[in-house]
Parts: sequence; structure tokens; C-alpha cells
Amino acid sequence: MKGPLFYSKILLFGEYGIIKDSKGLSIPYNFYNGALKTDENPNEEAKKSNESLIKFAAYLDNISEDLVVFEIEKLKADVADGMYFDSSIPQGYGVGSSGALVAAIYDKYALNKITVLENLTREKLLQLKAVFSEMESFFHGKSSGLDPLNSYLSLPILINSKDNIEATGIPTQSTSGKGAVFLLDSGITGETAPMVSIFMENMKQEGFRNMLKTQFIKHTDACVEDFLKGDIKSLFSNTKQLSKVVLNNFKPMIPAQFHELWKKGIDTNDYYLKLCGSGGGGYILGFTQDIIKAEESLKDYKLEVVYNF
Repeated sequence: MKGPLFYSKILLFGEYGIIKDSKGLSIPYNFYNGALKTDENPNEEAKKSNESLIKFAAYLDNISEDLVVFEIEKLKADVADGMYFDSSIPQGYGVGSSGALVAAIYDKYALNKITVLENLTREKLLQLKAVFSEMESFFHGKSSGLDPLNSYLSLPILINSKDNIEATGIPTQSTSGKGAVFLLDSGITGETAPMVSIFMENMKQEGFRNMLKTQFIKHTDACVEDFLKGDIKSLFSNTKQLSKVVLNNFKPMIPAQFHELWKKGIDTNDYYLKLCGSGGGGYILGFTQDIIKAEESLKDYKLEVVYNF
């Protein structure tokens, strides 16, 4: 038995900002995916995933039925039969490993589920997001629900504000262009919960709140608009500003050994780095106007191109 595939995601813009109502743009990333599966002879990883599903099923049993109703007995029976989530999505890398799992469970076990085929009104999207937020909180303590939403719909999602989200189209990739968005592998696993608590702690300071509003959210919103309009010149100018703001104010979220590399990109304009997800490790997101130059400049690191301009 193997269920349908659910893909990883990349939040291009909006990490941390969307907690405080900035815009955001999230795209599916088909390079990684996962599916629910049962095997005759499960390996160690499958057994570990199955153990986690036992706890997850118990958690879902307690979610308010006003929000969502699951075929919980069927889920528990399948988990007892050894069902696990077979996934190539790296965990702790900011590309939505738990989001894909949440989407797969909702797809298979939710009753009266909202499907991708219906007319996805804003109300339906918000309802899905609320369900996914509650489900994914099992993994992160507090979740926006956006990762599972992206994975479930397999569509780019534009976040205008907390209660205004829509499926969107993004400009077609250019096969001949030199510009690119890439993932840089930090080689370290990141943990979402501790990073989010550092952020929440910082939010108690007026100076940090001010910076978030006047700099971080301002540049994030501009980046989202530039990207959707295909205004590359303005996009890179705003991404550079965003990269600076993150380096100056989100240092704990950037692994220490990448501080210099981050600054080098800003100084040389070969590439600009930003957080991918909550940071602390995992992938770092990079933007460059010349991928050859960026690869040369970052030759000691593994880069994966996710989008070409």
C-alpha cells in the first residue's frame, strides 16, 4: 500500500514576518515528497515514523470535532498495522517535512474534507489553514498551518495577512536566465520550536518590534510584490536590504559559521542569503542574479537551484 505523494515547500518570503502579519509567498518544491505506506518488513526509519504516528493519532483524537472530524478508528487501526510516512523530505531543514505528513493524514482520514478540486474560496482556504494549524501544532508547539496547506494543494500560496490568503500564480521560470533562487545546505539540523521562542522573546522589546515593522516587514512585502510582478531589478534591491536586516537582527537564527558568508554575499553582490523557515540550521535560501558567480563564490557548499529567473 502506498498513498498519494505530498511535496515539500519553500517559503520564499515571510518567515517570522507572517507571525506579525507581513506578506508571504510559499511555493511547492517537488524535489522532495512523502507518502503514507505499509510494508511487510519495515526498516528502522519506518518503525520510528510509525511510533511517531501512534502519538500523532492519539493527539488527533482530542482535536475539537467542531474543527475537523477524522476516521480515527481507521487511522489507529492502520497505524497498529505498521503504517508510516515514507518521506525523502529532510527533517529540520525548513522545507516542510511535518507539513507533508499532516497533509497526507488529512487527505486520507478527514471526513467532509475540503478538496483541491472545488472552488477554493478564501473562507475554505482559511478553514483548511485553521485545521492544519491545529494538526501541525503537535510537531512545533505553534504552527501557522501554511506548510501543510501548501503541500495539500500543491499550489503557490500568497499570504496577504493572517486572514487573507489566496492560491496564486508565479511568473514562469526562465530556462535561459542567469538569475536563480537556490538552497544552500548548512549541514546542520534546525529545530523550529527554540527558534520561534527566541523570536517571541525578542518581540517583548520595543526596539525589535519597531525594526520588524519598519524594516523587516517593509522589505518582505516589497519582495513578494516584486517577485509576483517579475520586477527582478527591484526584487534584488529589496532582497539585499532584507538580507542585511536579517544579519543584523536575527543572528541567533543564522548558524554562527555562516555569519561571514552571509556578509560576503551582501558586500560582493554575488548572492544574498535569507532564512529558509525558522533557521537555526537546515537550508539557507539564496538569491543571485548570476548563478555561475554564486556557485564560484560558494564552491565549498552544496547548492540546489529551485527557481530560475
